[in-house]
Amino acid sequence: MLKFVVSLINTKSDCRLEVLGIDIGGTGIKGAPVIIESGHLSAERFRIPTPEGGYPKDVAKTVRKVVKHFSWKGKIGISLPLRIRNGVACTAANIDHSWIGLDVGHLFSDALNAQVATLNDADAAGYAEVQYGAGKGSMGKTLVLTLGTGIGSSLFMNSVLVPNLELGHLQMSGSTAEILAANSARKRDHLSWEAWAERVQDYLTYIEFLLDPDLIILGGGISRPKRTKNYFHLLKTRAQLLPAHFQNEAGIIGAACAAYSEP
Repeated sequence: MLKFVVSLINTKSDCRLEVLGIDIGGTGIKGAPVIIESGHLSAERFRIPTPEGGYPKDVAKTVRKVVKHFSWKGKIGISLPLRIRNGVACTAANIDHSWIGLDVGHLFSDALNAQVATLNDADAAGYAEVQYGAGKGSMGKTLVLTLGTGIGSSLFMNSVLVPNLELGHLQMSGSTAEILAANSARKRDHLSWEAWAERVQDYLTYIEFLLDPDLIILGGGISRPKRTKNYFHLLKTRAQLLPAHFQNEAGIIGAACAAYSEP
């Protein structure tokens, strides 16, 4: 398990500690340097389309372009839609299945000639929230859920990550949670915000029964203020319930956190 601890030798404004964070998705690869002390990006985010097919060698070449864009020399964190155990991909979502069984850490370290940390994209988004966002300073169990095409999930105990949860695949009503309650389900089934909130409520009730979290953070595009006003007031949980602070930058920031925390 990873634990992120900010411990800067020199915190003067002219001596910032930065790590390059890269977020690999099914359609785009995004990156930017992240200031570790604050979690802010120190340069404008750079995005390149994910190469067709999402094959490992092609993705690695594209990531190299992101690194070159920033003329980066130093640690790099990379988040991917993979369940990664001991550096090896165990599952692959929205990306080619040839990733499964691959040592992704070695792939990127060799391609980039750099020290690289890799982790699941939902875990990276959770890192961003726990260290700098809605979950900053929280104690106990914090659960971060991203409701988008599917449902991503990450769980933290006193800021320590419990990696590789797949709570979007929980069985519900003869189907899976993400098929019923992801934001894509709202669009697919032409649901009103109220009808969709009922499904999300059923999912949250189930999650609370299983995990009893102290804080639940809802992320993804539905966490934007113009969206939360449509449904957030309809959800009731025992845990504190908050919208995520970060959206499109969460994977970048979280990946940088993970890279910094590794020795």
